[in-house]
Amino acid sequence: MTDLLPAERRSRILEQTHAHGSVRVADLAQTLNVSEMTVRRDLDQLAQEGELHKVHGGARLAAPGAVSEEPGFLRKSRLHQKQKSAVARTAAALVKPGMSVFLNSGTTTFALARELRSIEDLTVVTNSPRIAQVFEDRPAAGSQVVMLGGVRTPSDALVGPLAVRSLETLHADVCFMGVHGFDLDAGLSTPNMLEAQINGMFLQQAHRGVVVADSTKWGTVGLYSFAALEAVDDLVTDSRLPENAVTELEERITRVHRVA
Repeated sequence: MTDLLPAERRSRILEQTHAHGSVRVADLAQTLNVSEMTVRRDLDQLAQEGELHKVHGGARLAAPGAVSEEPGFLRKSRLHQKQKSAVARTAAALVKPGMSVFLNSGTTTFALARELRSIEDLTVVTNSPRIAQVFEDRPAAGSQVVMLGGVRTPSDALVGPLAVRSLETLHADVCFMGVHGFDLDAGLSTPNMLEAQINGMFLQQAHRGVVVADSTKWGTVGLYSFAALEAVDDLVTDSRLPENAVTELEERITRVHRVA
């Protein structure tokens, strides 16, 4: 196996932990082709960030069931970068020049923004200062960005009454929605109550709703649900989403796109 960067290695560890519920140091060292000491340092780092809980000889998921913790933008941006990039490229193909687009705050929608910034005559509405800056740094001809006002959350979203009042008067051809988790029963969810309100409005005010999420979000349930799966037209995710999950999701969502 080619040597992995530390961030990529920790991402692999998290993927294994989410897939199996727990992991062992010895198994990870063999799979990643690194020393057990390196694995322990990675587990220490992930435990400090609240991503997992260390146990004797390995680690397990930080907490079962609903997730109330709201991770910060920078911490989330280091996870599953390859999958997020693939999802972003596929989602960008759904956008044509002249369209109006909603992008909520998130690391996958941030990756998508980088793909969209070359499309001309695009109108982007977002509640993310980071996403707005992506378009300001290198704008395409005729493009414009509308940024909602409000109070900033730990995941870098602008929320609250100002954002709500702005969205009430806006409409878009398509909403690209990053989520904390998507689940058959809980639908789309987030740990932040005010962010849930804005996310729900984004979907309601758009002609087409597209969830962009890597497969590790499957089965994750945040504290606040904001939409049922049936409220979404498309899901763009990666090829690691299990086949049985695809079958179940296709009964709720019109189009499920799995990308390599």
